[in-house]
This record gives sequence, C-alpha cells and structure tokens, in this order.
Amino acid sequence: MDAFDAIPDPLVIDILNKVRDVRTLIRCRSVSKRFNSLANESDSLILQLDQIGESDSEIDSPIVSFFRSLFKSIHGFFPVFYRPAKPAEIPTRTPVQILAGFNRIRNLEVEFHGGDFKLGKRAAVKWKAEFGRSLKSCVIVAFRSATVNNTSAIDGDAETDSEFVSGLKTRVVWTISALMAASTRHYQIRDLGKEHKEMEKLTVRDGDGEGTVVMDAAGMKEYRETEARVDEKRLRERTVVPNVRMSMRHAPSLKLKSGICLEAATLVIVRPSGVASDGDDDDVELATEAFGDCMYGEAVTALLKRRRNVLEMNSF
Repeated sequence: MDAFDAIPDPLVIDILNKVRDVRTLIRCRSVSKRFNSLANESDSLILQLDQIGESDSEIDSPIVSFFRSLFKSIHGFFPVFYRPAKPAEIPTRTPVQILAGFNRIRNLEVEFHGGDFKLGKRAAVKWKAEFGRSLKSCVIVAFRSATVNNTSAIDGDAETDSEFVSGLKTRVVWTISALMAASTRHYQIRDLGKEHKEMEKLTVRDGDGEGTVVMDAAGMKEYRETEARVDEKRLRERTVVPNVRMSMRHAPSLKLKSGICLEAATLVIVRPSGVASDGDDDDVELATEAFGDCMYGEAVTALLKRRRNVLEMNSF
C-alpha cells in the first residue's frame, strides 16, 4: 500500500470538490478504481459547455483519446485504400447525460461559451433571473455606451418626448431579449434539477458574464412537482415567460462615482403579474443583491434613486 492509499476517502472527496471541473473529474476516473468511485461523490461541480450537446470525443478519457489517435495514425499509412466518406454525425451528450455518473451533486454551476445578445460595440445588457418551474424574478441592467469622464459630467433626466419614446422602445427590446435569453437557458438545464434530487443550487452563466439563471432548492422542488402533473410540449425551445410586471428606471446620462458615464442607463426589475410586492422596498432588496459591488452594482444603486415606471407585458 502506498502513501496515497492511506488517505481516508472523505479527505480525497474533499480534495476532488476543490477541483470542481467536470471534465477533469471525468478524466480522474481512469486513474484507478478508487478514483473511479470517489470522483462520482463530488458534490460541488462546474460544467463548461460550448453548446448544449457536447460531443463524446470532448469528454473522452486520455486512454480512449490515445487509441483514437493511434488508429488514425495507422490509417494514414494506407492512403491507397482510403476513400473519402461522408462525415458521420458526432454523437452529442446533454448536460444530464454528462453528469449521469455523479450522484451526490448539491451545488452545480453550468457555464456556456458565449452570450445571446448581438449589440453595438459599446452597448451592454446584464441580467440575473431566478426560476422555479417558470420565471420568479429577473433584474436587468443595460446601457448604450460607457465612457470614462474625469470632469463634472452631466447627470440628469433632460430628454425630449421623441427621445423618451425612442429610448422606451430600446429599453423594451432589451428587456424582451433578456427574458428570452433567460427562459432559453432555463429550458436547456431544467431537467438537471429533476434528475439530481439532492441538488440545493443550480447556477447557469454565460462565459462572457452576460446573464445568470439561478434555481434554488425550492425552485427545483417546484419544477419537479409541477412537471409530474403537467404534460409539457417537448418541441418548445424555451420556457414560456408568464404575464409579468416590470419596474423600469432609466437615465439618459448617468455619472457613476467611479468616473464612468453611462449613456441610456436602464434598470428593469421583472416579476410575474399578481405576485405581491412592497414596491420600492422589494425592488431595492432584489436589485442590490443581483450584481454585487462591480460597475453594474454601482449603476443599480444610482438608478434605484430614479423615478419608477411600471409596465405590464403579456406571456410569450
């Protein structure tokens, strides 16, 4: 018995929990029988995806990858007998299939390669949404451009009626786009909470930091219980957004304490229609927790002081 065999299993599992990366843990399975069993006990994981279906080749163990490379090399010695064939479709795996061997997941973070918005060069939309079976809340911060201005920049609400109408259209488009992106992400990962019943938190992020979807233990329980009673249409590409009530605040030009000036800065707080709310107090609590102390968090704090406009939107 070597020194590693003397390390207790709980300690090894704790070390593997620090690794977190699913690809690395899958490769750890090929190290030994002990690793093959203990790697599946990790309860805090990060799964990075370039797309919703990952090809088998992308998560193969080193041994499988070695033999695949070896056979390709041998094949190369016989070009005479080689006839080009139609490229075969590469089998893909969903997140549920990739994580099938992990049976004690409590905290899971899924990261997609990129975001969903195609905006102007300096424009940005950042959002955070919480789901159960459907949308519970969504906080959206957006702006048309950001510049650094060390002088006393104008920070006001002056705008003409035509500018207000044009800006309102843009703000509504940003809001709808963020809700569609959030509902698409939720639909893509919704079954993870159903398959892993011990999971306490599921977080989905875009690699560029654009948006975040969160499902806590109560939200996943709600999804599992409702899903058992409702026959959902499987041809749908995203979760349906319910009728919502939007609290919208904006500033044509917003000067932050850090010296950054945001043009057409917008804050939208979305909740399902009919959900009881204490107005500004609930908005403050929900919005300030969404983005922390970064530039977006500073923008949220400043925009919460602006006048609130309330809009209703039908389900889509």
